[in-house]
Formats: sequence, C-alpha cells, structure tokens
Amino acid sequence: MSSEVSKMVQLICDEKGLDFDIVVESLEAAMGAAYRKDFGDKLQNIKFKYDLETGDMYAWDVKEVVDDIDEADLEAASEALSALRERAAEEQRELTEEEMEGYIRFNPKTEIMLSAAKEIQKTAKVGDILEIELEIPGDFGRMAAQTAKQVIIQKLREAERNVVFEDFTEQQGQVIQGVVNRKDRKGNVIVDLGKINGFLPAREQSKRDVYRPGTRMSFLLKEVSDGMRGPEIILSRASTEMIQSVFTQEIPEIESGDVQIKGIAREAGARSKVAVYTTDDSIDPVGACIGQRGSRIGTIIDWLGGEKIDIVIYEQDPIAYIKNALSPAKVESVEINEQTKEAIVRVAGDQYSLAIGRGGQNVRLAGELTGWTLNIEHDGTAPEEVLEALALDDTITTVGEQSIEEIEAIEGADIEEAVSDEGQIPEDAPEEVLATDEEV
Repeated sequence: MSSEVSKMVQLICDEKGLDFDIVVESLEAAMGAAYRKDFGDKLQNIKFKYDLETGDMYAWDVKEVVDDIDEADLEAASEALSALRERAAEEQRELTEEEMEGYIRFNPKTEIMLSAAKEIQKTAKVGDILEIELEIPGDFGRMAAQTAKQVIIQKLREAERNVVFEDFTEQQGQVIQGVVNRKDRKGNVIVDLGKINGFLPAREQSKRDVYRPGTRMSFLLKEVSDGMRGPEIILSRASTEMIQSVFTQEIPEIESGDVQIKGIAREAGARSKVAVYTTDDSIDPVGACIGQRGSRIGTIIDWLGGEKIDIVIYEQDPIAYIKNALSPAKVESVEINEQTKEAIVRVAGDQYSLAIGRGGQNVRLAGELTGWTLNIEHDGTAPEEVLEALALDDTITTVGEQSIEEIEAIEGADIEEAVSDEGQIPEDAPEEVLATDEEV
C-alpha cells in the first residue's frame, strides 16, 4: 500500500496533468538542494533518492575519477586561467574552449583524483563514477522541508509550463477555440485558451470582427514560443493559413488529399479567393468545398465571421487560371507576357466593373492568387463615376483605354453614393454599377 506522500504526489499529478516521474524527480532535486544548503557543502555533487513507499531518504556525492594532478601544476594552471578570464571579461566576452585548451583543469565538485578515490574504494580507476554515500542527519527536518517546498513549487510550475508548451506546440497551425478576455490600449486582444492566455496582435485581426469580452471565437494558433514567463501563444484571424486550416478541418476531401488547395488570396474580413485542384475525375473540387446546399462553405463563412469566399478551379495553363480567378466576371481574352508576368485581360463593357470589383478588390485578389499583374481592358468607355470609384492600386496599370494618371485626374461621384442606405441600388444608377450588385 502506498504511503501518504505517494498519494499526495499522485494527487498533484492528477490535478496538474503532470507526469508522475517528473514530480518525483522535482521532489528529489528539491531535497538534494535542501541537504546541500543545510548539511553539505558547495563542492558536493548531490544525488538524492526519496522512497515514496517507506519515506526513507538517501544521499550520495557523485564524482568522476581522474588522474592525480600535481598541486603546484594545478595552482599555476588555475592562475593562468584566471588571468585569461579577467582579460576576456575586460573585452566583454566569454572565454572559449580553444583558449582554455592545454591548461590543466580540475573541478572538485564533480571530479576526484585517483589517489583520493582509492582511499574510498580500492578498486577505483580513472573514468569510474563514484557514488559516495552521505549520512542523513536526524534533524534534517523543518528547515530543509521549507527549502524543499519552495523548490518543489518552482519545479512543478516549470513542469506545468512544459506540458502547456508541448500541448500547444502540437496544435500549431490549427484552428482552436478561445474566449475574448480584453483588449489593451494598443488594440491587441487577450484571449483565454483555458490553460493559458493567447495574444491576438492588431495586425492579425480581421476588420469584420468585433472582439467583445466573453465572446467565444475561432483562432489560428500561429506561433508558440517559450518566453521568460512561460509559453507565449500568438493567434491570428487574418492569415491565409487560417483559411487553409478551416478548409482542411471542414472538407474531408481536402484532409484526405483528394482535393488540393493550390493558392489562397485574402483580404481578411472582406473576401478570399481559394484555388482548388484534383486529379480524380470523379470529384468536383468546387462542389466538394461548397457542400450539399452550401452546407460546408456556409460553416466556413461562419468560422470567418461572414467573410465572403470565392472558390475557383486551379489550372496549369495561366490563361485559363486567370480567367477562373477573375470569377464572377466573364473574360473574353487574355494576353500574357511570360517575362514580365503581366497579363492584359479584356472583358465586355458590362463585365468591366465586375472584373475590377469594388475598390479593385476582385482583380487585386485574382492577381495575388495567380501571381500575375493583371491589366483590365474593356471594349468601351466606362462612365466616369465608375472609374473614380475603383480606387485603383498598383496591381492595375490600365483600365479600358485610359491610364492610371488619366483616371486619377477624373472628378465625379463616388460609387458609394449610388447605393442607398438599405443596400439597394437605385434604378437610375449607371449600368456598370448595376453590374456589380454581387460586390455590393
């Protein structure tokens, strides 16, 4: 039958989720430290054993046997090494092993000379490890126990941190659940993950999200590091890796590898484009991602807080891939320049605004997804109101027959003014604006 101490240790293990052997090692290390402090000396290399069943304690001074060294030679080598250390300290650096090579060294804490070892054990020889048994005083009691208690607490904290660190390291790159705790002055969000708090930096937040205390949300476990105060967990709601992880968790064909994600372009909180591919002719990769009646993609959108998702077919042919990536717009033709990785995309006039997207979002994401710079042209001249509303960036070099400089000089109404407060487009809006109703 186990002793009361053994039961107590087992209770600690069950409560903290720790390995029994780790706690026992911590207990013995604590007892050894207490023994050295109160009853031993600093030159002892203490090994301590505590029998949980009987309560018996054992201590040894562990030494490695080395050749005898002349005292005068040892003292001269010690003085020379001290001088080297002082010089290195003045230069604000550590002494290297190469610099110490050739000097006689002896560590009385972990080593014992052969002649002294033979006095303890006649058969001792160089290289042996001697375990010299030490006496346990009868008053090895309250003071030692208090010292041991403090060390045990510290060791248990370290062991618990290691368990948490290993647990979250295994989950790195996965989506986990957490409860929003608070938001600091810099806009970073502290998230309660159960065993530990996670950190959601402002740069990793989705602009669509509202982080109210007490709200349970999904987060990508982006990074785990071992900091001074324990594991540091960095979370994300804005990275493309979160899209990858959510799709893998929610779509069995992607998890099994039957459907592959070839590329992701994302503007967190607004829209993402995901390119999928399969070599199995019996599988529709887009249909697999959408699910029956949109069940799968609906769940994914909920995970992402309502962010829109475009799923397109990946093609090895860049022209076909670019056409797919610009969905929902219908592309008439694509001319590519392999050297500059630029493509001229021509669309019909009524597809022009749809190809660009609000604020240039559709073409910007398509360019990021395919890796090509996309220049959109159309077969007519779009109304000035639409041109100004595109808020073009450097992913678009020409629109229709006008250059960026010409477009930026245009003054006119903003596309936002063409949309009513209820989100409806008035009947008198330009045709190109009406063509972007999906984007609105």
